[in-house]
Amino acid sequence: MGFALALEQAGIPTIPVSTHVFARLANATAKAGGMPTLRNCFVPQPVVGRTAAELRAYIEGTDPVSRRPFMQGVIDGLTGPLAGADLEGATFERSTPRFLEPDTEENLQRLFIENRWTDMMPVVLPTEERVEAMLKGTSVPRDRIVGHMSPTAFREAWAFDVEKIAVNAVMAGARPEYFPVILALMASGVTARNSSTSSFATISVVNGPIRDEIGMGSGIGAMGPYNHANVTIGRAYGLSCQNLQGGSVPGETYMGTLGNGLNFSSCFAEAEERSPWQPFHVDQGFRPTDSTASVFFGGWYTHSGFGPRESWKEKFIRCLTATDHYSPPLIVMDPIVAKAFAELGYTKQTLIEWCAENARMPARDYWDDQWVSTMVRSYAAAGAEPYASRLKAAPDELVTIFRPQDINIVVVGGETQGAFKMISGRYRGVNPFAANMKSPTVLIDEWR
Repeated sequence: MGFALALEQAGIPTIPVSTHVFARLANATAKAGGMPTLRNCFVPQPVVGRTAAELRAYIEGTDPVSRRPFMQGVIDGLTGPLAGADLEGATFERSTPRFLEPDTEENLQRLFIENRWTDMMPVVLPTEERVEAMLKGTSVPRDRIVGHMSPTAFREAWAFDVEKIAVNAVMAGARPEYFPVILALMASGVTARNSSTSSFATISVVNGPIRDEIGMGSGIGAMGPYNHANVTIGRAYGLSCQNLQGGSVPGETYMGTLGNGLNFSSCFAEAEERSPWQPFHVDQGFRPTDSTASVFFGGWYTHSGFGPRESWKEKFIRCLTATDHYSPPLIVMDPIVAKAFAELGYTKQTLIEWCAENARMPARDYWDDQWVSTMVRSYAAAGAEPYASRLKAAPDELVTIFRPQDINIVVVGGETQGAFKMISGRYRGVNPFAANMKSPTVLIDEWR
């Protein structure tokens, strides 16, 4: 859709073609681009895995949205004269009332759900008094623009200020002392409500002194619903993204086919004091005394295990090669696991390098990954390494899946079991879904 808009603006007649499940999204994107009468054409879903004959039957058949011959729609769209409505463009009401009319708790909760201002769970109603109390958690002016965000790469990015985030923080049940962390996460520019069909989510990790100051959990159950700060910070981040990026409406601004439970909340603190290695934010160049929030885009797959047992290398290789190769792993390990690796002589960096070197598979299997073939192949064709070398490899030749800089390790857990997880979590690199990203790690202290 974005390419079609660019071509139209250049004066080249264009017909965007989408699959029918994207009809609402395509029409909404065209309207947001100022072209509400853009002549869209649609073919059936899916297109992946279909033979050439099946795909040809799509274009020789009927448009499932307009119910007319597909090619007739293309010809009419390219050759039909522009009408008055085509030339008018679109106008938008850019403001909404700052306050709602008073009503009962039950009616307001229903209103919030009907307008999709919530994650379908009850919220703390954001009264003026509660929002004012939340704003006391920061010295930053309420009207300061924190960042810009959109649910997809080709939709308009919305700007949002401190006060708007405070409203969502109240709704999530967060406390004012948590507010600087929420502001930092929003300042990253990485959405926690991405619209990808692959149902991505965003994982956030907090480092530094603020963890203890606000009582964040890094021990037993840190990644689950057991710590108020962890859960409400993650929920506030998600609600803020949902409401301040232009919505997250299924079939229109959210297209995740399965959905993702991590969209409710996924925020935890690193167990810095119980790790044998330096904290994650120090790896990124920050001081140990800095408080930071880091975001990892993915949340798509999870592999887990225990160790390092005698066969840990085979286990790690199985997990790494079973990943969605486009989305590198964030390896989250209990302090028991981290200390055991340290006793084996591994630093965090040497363990990461071992993973990158030993995660190999035949080039045929690597390029058969849907995301790799659609998102990475263009970089390979342009000569970008290491993707270009992987593309040149013979089908049976073993190629590495990840670079060392693609893989990250965070230590968290209550030391009740030597467990680890490999979670889809891209931190840097090829990421078209973070078009507004400023930095994947943000200094919280700037938002106190």
